[in-house]
Amino acid sequence: MERKKIVTITPRGEKTLEEAFEQFVQSKRVMNISEETIKHYLYAFRYFEVFFGESRRCEEVSKNTVFEYLAFIKENKPNVSQKTTQTYIKGLRTILYYMMENGWVEEFKIKLPRAEETIKEVYTEYEIQRLIKKPNIKTCTFAELRNWAIVCYFLATGNRLGTVVNIKIGDVNLQENEILIRKTKQKKQYILPISTELKTVLREYLQYRKGTPDEFLFVTVYGEQFTKDTMGEVIRLYNNSRGVEKTGIHLFRHTFARNWILTNGDIFRLQKILGHSTLDMVKQYVAIYGADLKRDYDQHSLLDNVKANSEPPKKQGIKMR
Repeated sequence: MERKKIVTITPRGEKTLEEAFEQFVQSKRVMNISEETIKHYLYAFRYFEVFFGESRRCEEVSKNTVFEYLAFIKENKPNVSQKTTQTYIKGLRTILYYMMENGWVEEFKIKLPRAEETIKEVYTEYEIQRLIKKPNIKTCTFAELRNWAIVCYFLATGNRLGTVVNIKIGDVNLQENEILIRKTKQKKQYILPISTELKTVLREYLQYRKGTPDEFLFVTVYGEQFTKDTMGEVIRLYNNSRGVEKTGIHLFRHTFARNWILTNGDIFRLQKILGHSTLDMVKQYVAIYGADLKRDYDQHSLLDNVKANSEPPKKQGIKMR
């Protein structure tokens, strides 16, 4: 006779939110979730604790708690965007759903608040021209040459910052025109094609960079790996030195996506290049750049391209029957 498996569930009243959250974090680390993602959950949970209070028990959380938390955010963070508020709730929802699965919180559905999609800022053509202008090799420093190469790389690939700081020289294959992308948000490696112009930039940069295959492609002047914060600051200063006030590194990614869409690039390839697990974000790019998609619209309009019949039919009176 088969023995029934006994599942022990901790009663809701015996687990504090802090204890449950610590177990949630532990489970994410076991699943090899990145520390950056865990920091996001930590931030979401800590602000919820500011509202709800410390050391309270899981059984005290209800559907109304989430509604009250939303009101708390709006009252105490009036300048926070709808998108940021949605991010707060999204992180908290993942945490609470984990607690519900373990029987510590009573089950209920958590709907994300609506957030209007705004046009994501990008670099203009004029700004791009200033940023990618090649420095004078005879007079520039290694740092300026490197920063120029980094900006060209971002614009040519749309890679995330966390990906770029982890690329190694050995990952770059100029013979096959491709780069092995190892570090991704989805933890899935893939091969990224290298455009002709980027190949030229990287070849020239590597002549001065030198280094071995296991060294990082973009490094500080001391040959050390960049942190994300350090690279962000370096590019901010570089942009300003070129007369460009915009300094956000993620704007390079938006700019890449916008250009891909406006040049009729395949959205399925865009999804793979940007490293998205689904088409959802790519569809958002298509939606938010809708105004730009009006460019040359008449050239693709069926009504504008179909020629009228050279001999129109004889005109007849309109009759109801």
